[in-house]
Amino acid sequence: MNNLKKLPDAEFEVMKTVWQNEPPITTNMLMEQLGNKKEWRLQTLITLLLRLVDRGFLRTEKNGKERTYYPLVDKEQYLKFETSSFIDRFHNHSIVSLVDTLYDGKELKESDLDELSKWLKKRSE
Repeated sequence: MNNLKKLPDAEFEVMKTVWQNEPPITTNMLMEQLGNKKEWRLQTLITLLLRLVDRGFLRTEKNGKERTYYPLVDKEQYLKFETSSFIDRFHNHSIVSLVDTLYDGKELKESDLDELSKWLKKRSE
């Protein structure tokens, strides 16, 4: 899905909870796992879910009195989009700049350096 857009924080929180569950997901499940913790009213959660449906992140079906939701975008797909967008926006498309910022002034563990080295070798093959 190439037309992904960054989700507002509250909608992202809903999607994270959706991704943690096996579909279909119900409003009641989301209220128990997230809404009560966030002290959201049921209507707030329903509004967020409808926005996610409009944005193409979820599809919904009516089953009797209850609505069920199914993710249309998987977690890895969205995280890849967000990470790429972040690197483009803040690091001018440079992974080296990102890594340098993350570890500026911090000592890298030998295991981290080994892992990065293996990753680089694998990418260059």
